[in-house]
Formats: sequence, C-alpha cells, structure tokens
Amino acid sequence: MNAESAGSAPSADLLALLDADPHGCAVAAAVRAPDGVIIDFTLVYLNEAGGRFLGRPRKELIGRGYRELWPDTVTDGTLPFYRRVVQERVPAVRTVYYDRASVTGHFEFRVVPFGDGFIARFVDLRKLTMGAQTEGGTRLYDALDAAFDGFALLRAVRGGTGAIVDFTREYVNQIGAKLAGRTVEELVGHRIGNAHSSSTELNLLPIYREVADSGEPWQQQLTSPTTGQVWELKATRVGDDVVAVSYRDVTEQVGHQEQLMSSAAQVRAAATRTAALQAVTAALVAASTPEQVYAALGEVVRSTAGGNSLAVLLTEQDRLVLSYHVGYEEHVVAALADLPLSHPYPATGVIAAGEPRYLTSPAEFCAAQPDPRTAIPGGTRQAWAFLPLSTGGQLLGALVIGYPRPREFDEDERDNLVAFSQLAAQALQRALLFQAQMSIAADLQRALLPTELPTLPGARHAVRYLPWTHGADIGGDWYDVIHIDSHTAAVVIGDVAGHSPQAAATMGQVRNAIRAYAADGHGPAGVMQRVNQLLLRFEPHAMATCCYLELQLTEGTATAALAGHPPPVLRVDGRARCLDLRTGPPLGVRGAHYRDSTFLLPRGSTLVLYTDGLVEDRRYPLDRGLADLYTALDAAPTDNPEDLVEHLLGADVGPSPRRDDVAILALTVDAEPPPGPRTARRRFRGDADSTSAARHFADDILAAWDQHPLREDAGLLLGELIANAVQHTAGDVEVLITLGQRLRIDVHDSSNRHPVKRPVDICSDAGRGMHIIEHLADAWGSAPLPGTGKTVWFELQSPNGDTDERHP
Repeated sequence: MNAESAGSAPSADLLALLDADPHGCAVAAAVRAPDGVIIDFTLVYLNEAGGRFLGRPRKELIGRGYRELWPDTVTDGTLPFYRRVVQERVPAVRTVYYDRASVTGHFEFRVVPFGDGFIARFVDLRKLTMGAQTEGGTRLYDALDAAFDGFALLRAVRGGTGAIVDFTREYVNQIGAKLAGRTVEELVGHRIGNAHSSSTELNLLPIYREVADSGEPWQQQLTSPTTGQVWELKATRVGDDVVAVSYRDVTEQVGHQEQLMSSAAQVRAAATRTAALQAVTAALVAASTPEQVYAALGEVVRSTAGGNSLAVLLTEQDRLVLSYHVGYEEHVVAALADLPLSHPYPATGVIAAGEPRYLTSPAEFCAAQPDPRTAIPGGTRQAWAFLPLSTGGQLLGALVIGYPRPREFDEDERDNLVAFSQLAAQALQRALLFQAQMSIAADLQRALLPTELPTLPGARHAVRYLPWTHGADIGGDWYDVIHIDSHTAAVVIGDVAGHSPQAAATMGQVRNAIRAYAADGHGPAGVMQRVNQLLLRFEPHAMATCCYLELQLTEGTATAALAGHPPPVLRVDGRARCLDLRTGPPLGVRGAHYRDSTFLLPRGSTLVLYTDGLVEDRRYPLDRGLADLYTALDAAPTDNPEDLVEHLLGADVGPSPRRDDVAILALTVDAEPPPGPRTARRRFRGDADSTSAARHFADDILAAWDQHPLREDAGLLLGELIANAVQHTAGDVEVLITLGQRLRIDVHDSSNRHPVKRPVDICSDAGRGMHIIEHLADAWGSAPLPGTGKTVWFELQSPNGDTDERHP
C-alpha cells in the first residue's frame, strides 16, 4: 500500500507562539492510504517543552510517524482519537497515563484540527496540579500514590441529549489501580463502562451520575456479587462533571467486626450480671458523706438488687441502731429503731456470725422469730437478704434488702449481693471517717480564726469564712481586725498556700506575728517586711499572700501594704472600684520589699477585702471574677456590712462550684471628719526606710487632696527634714500634714537640737538641707515640744488654698 502525507506547514507567527508555550506542543500531518484512509501521522513540529516532557531530543522525533515512534498507539486508542479529530474537524481533550521506556507521565492532550492534520498541546498534570513552576503537583500525586485508600478522578461523558452516559478515568493512584487488579496505565483515559472495567465498579455508573448531577456526596459499603469482597466507597463532586472517588477493601475489617458481634452476644450475659455491681461502685465511689452513701444505696442498690425496701443498721456497743431506711412502713421503722444484739431478728444473727442470711418467704421470716410478742414485723415484704457490712475485719452493721415477692437466691445473685454489701461497707467506713475528719478540721479552723473581733469607733464591719476542705485538709485563709490605739485600727486578710494542718499552723503564726508587729507600732510596710523575715526564718518553704490596711478613721485615710494579694475594693456613693495600690511579692520570698500606699476613706464608704477563692480558680480567670465582684457591689442595696456580705455571697460572683476557701471582710466608715483644715498624721520608725516611706505618704495624700502642683516640692522638703531627724535623733518620727490656705508639714522628733543653717562647702554634700528648705519653702521654722523634742515645719502656698475646710 502506497502512503502519502498531506498537511499545511504552520506559519512563522504560529511557530513563534508554539515555541514560547511552557507546555508541550506538536504539529502532525495525516498519512493517508491511496483510498484516502488515515493510517498514520507524521510529527512535523515539536517545541522545546514537548521534547523535555517526552525525554528525547526533537531531532530524533520530527519527521517520523507515530506508529514508528510509539507502536502501542495502535492498540491504546491514540491513533483513532487523532483520526477522529481530523475527520470530524472537532477539537477534543484526552487524559492518559504512560509508564513506559519511551515516555512516562500523566498527560492531558488538547487537540485541534490543523489542515490535514492537527495541533496537540499536552500538559504534564503532575507539574500543573498545584500551580506552574512548583513541585506541588508532584508532591500531591506522590502523596496520593502513597495513600492507603484507592483514589480516582472521573470525568463525565455526555451523550447527544446532554445526559451522562459514561465516565472517563482522568486519574487513578497506584493503590487504586492495585485494588482494581490493573495498572494505572490500563485505567487512566479509559471509560468505566468499557471492557477494561474492573469488578470493583459494582455497576456504580448510576451512583456516579447522581453525584455529578446533584452535587450530593455518597458513601456506602458494598459487597461484590462475584468475589464477595466488601468495599467502602465515597464519591464527591469536585468540579463540573468531575467526580472524586475514594475506595478501599474492608473485607477483613468487616469479618473481624462480625466476629466481635458474635463475641459480644456471649459477653452480654456476663455484662448484665456485673452491671448492677458497676452501678453501685460508681455511685459509692462518688459518695463522701454517710448521707451520700445512704442515698446511693437507696437509689441504686435497692433497684439493681431487685428489692423494694432497704435498711442500714449500725452497731453501737451491744445494740443495732437504724441509721437509714427507705420503703419501710412506719410501724416497722419504729420496731427497728433500736435493737439489742440478743434479739432474734435475723440481722442480729448476721452480726454475730458475720455471714449473710437469705429468707425466701414470710414463713421462713416468721420461723426466724418464733415469739410473736417480740418479733419485728415483716410488713409487705415476701423475701429478705440480710447482709453483713464488713470491711477490713471491722463489722459496721447489717444491710437489709426486702423484696415484694417470694424468691429463690441463686449462687450468682448471692455473690452479687455479698459484693454489694462489701462495697457499701467500704464506702460507709470511708464516709464515717471523712465525717470525723471534717468535724476535726472544722473545729481546728474555727479555733485558729479570731472568736470575737473588736468594735471600732467610727466603723462597722462583718466577716465570713467559707471553708472548702476534703477530710483533714484545712485551709490557710484568715481575717483579722486589730485595735491599735484610740485613733488607729488595722484590718487584715490573707491566704497561706495549701490545704493541710501545716498550712493552718502557718496561718496562725502569720496572724499572730502581724498582731505583734502592729501593736509594736510598725506601719503596714514595716509589718509585712518583718513578717516576711520571720516566715523565711521559721517556715522557709511556706508562702502566703496578705492585705494589711492601717485605718485612721477620724482622718478619713487608710494606708495599705499588699503582699501578693488581690487589692481591696472601695465602694463610694454606690459605685465600686479597685484600689490602685503598690504591690509587693507574697510573704515567703527572699529579698522582698514592701511599700505603703495611702488613700482616702470618705464617710459612708465601704472597704471589701477578700481572698482569691471568691473570684478565681484554674477554670475562672481573675478578670472575670473581679468584674463579677464590681457588678455585685454596684447592685448592693445597702452599706450595712452584714447585709453587704450576704448580698455578695448570694450574687453570682466567681467560680461555681467553688474549689477553694473564701474569706471576706467588709468595713463601712461612719466617722465624721473633724472640723477645720484637712489633716493627715503618720508615725515612722527612725530608720533608713523612713525617708522614702514619708515621701510616699505625703505624695499619696496630696494627690488624693488634688494638690498635684505641690507634690514635688513637698516631697523634697519633707525628705530633707526626715533625713535630718533620723540622722540626729533616736526613736520614732511623726509627720503631720495640714491643708488650709497653705500647706503645712510638721515633723516631730525627740531631739532638742534645732536645725541650723550652716555655710555650704562647695566640695561637700553635707549641710545643704536647710538651704534647700529656705529656698523652696514659703516659710519654715522649728519649735520645742512640751517636755522634750522639737517640731520642724515648713509651709507652701496652695495654688487655690483648701476649698473644702471642714467646720463644726
């Protein structure tokens, strides 16, 4: 047969376009037989990208026929595909997978007729899937090939009416081809309905068609009618006319599941016998008090054991005492209330022998108590189980279960009832011990807290302590009110870390130390500093937080020191706010330093001190708890401390249920301010810390009095006077701040030596204090005190004087 080739050569512009394409492009001319039938195609052009994809130089390919270059194109449908495009003059798309020596890849061919031939553009989908110039596509296909499940992409083939008549496989991963019993090359590019279709398809064409048309995913397990294999399949529409199918052989898993179901039926009977025991175990493990144990027995044991009544009789010396009952008539309860162990009632025999006893009928029950005058009535019960409550060699009493009808107790039921009674005995013993420990813990906590708080002139206060303990655990929260002198009092609240007798003992030591240092005249920061040193010396592993406030009720001021504790809340005119105070580390920290903060306490204001258990735990953040507290205080209808505390405890403040102890102290100020100018007085120890402490005091007071322009000069001048007093005298130093038309600050000490302005040596820092005072103060001077000591004072002109002088 003579063959001849025909075709048109591409123009220069078209060649330039094809050369620039990053994907493979080829031009082929038809080779026709004398009768005009296309028998082959000659490759007349191939761009550089196409040569790279095919893995061969272009000069080895151009000018040669497809049958010569790729002999299997005759049988794999390639030549008929190209012939159809040329003859019908209709573009077409085809996806193929090759794994051969001549070519390897997953290609999409887009073919258009060109003269007596075609132009083909082919794309390596492994390079294109995740975007050009990346390796994402290769990684995706490699990942799918490494998957445990089979995966395929199917593209719908529509007929002349537009209905889907078949699907072409555009992609199949390696495991998918293996599960189908074929190679990837045998499946990609072929229709699922042709002769190459595997039995794994299970006539799924209608299902795939429904998924492609409706977009609704489908998933099911199907059994092959020919092989008996069980397949789990899922089909999802992922694009127009494209369906993704994942599938796996679950025959072995289904077989195992059927075996498990068979075994489960055998186990079910045994599980039913132990279900009651498990229910009782769960209920009794959760019970921690005798009442909770009795409730569990009444609600669980009675019903799971099949009885309609239950009684718990505990031994007390030589008697049985009814501790709990349910389902019994009143006259039976009265007879069971208190029985001597010598009584013939079957429960007393159980105590004596330590063995259970079962009565299957009223006749047996009557026979056990032959004297009707002393017999305990049986009521409506027709059978009984008398079980010893025994654990660890200790016999606590007897458990009696009554049944509404006569019954026989087989061996399994008797074993279960004995197990019930043993669990009940263990839980009851634990609960009784817990109850005793709770009583001891509660007594100890009450003993460690102050039994009676002093009454403060000019203020009312109320406290609450809510323990949260387990057994012998004792919390370390505490509160205190200390009467220091006629003008001064202190309120304290704190929390020692931990719940144990050691924590409670540490709490007692810290509370007593605070009282001692407060009585000795130390200010709040000094008290915290000394308690911290004491704790580090005697309890080096303990840690505590504390809020200590020294109150000057007649002045309407307070000075606070915080040791790692939440700051108190001040409620003024019905609005609550958190006080912004200087905070130090908790007690028990080496190198800790504490500083005072002074603020105003107006008449009618209320201070609320609390421990962190009120507002936070691990599940409840502090910010949320404080917001709850402010909201509750804003909504409080009264300033009476007792009512205010009750309102807080009844409001939805903090975590619920609570998981920590809570202490609350509320104090409302009733004291009237004295007439005349405003005053504030504090005493400082004659030590190195006095200068900074006094300056902090003055700075806080002047800020609270809205005298901000005077704060810097007043602090500098006061620091000079305090430093001079500490240097030249022994004992305490007292500072009095008075605000009238002028600001006056007096410093009292015990020395009779008055300050003298000395010449200043330019090379020395000494002697400059009086010069600074003379330069900055509007007036200053000194005067002797009655008896001994002196006062050094200075005045500063207030920018607007005191506009709030108080008069009687």
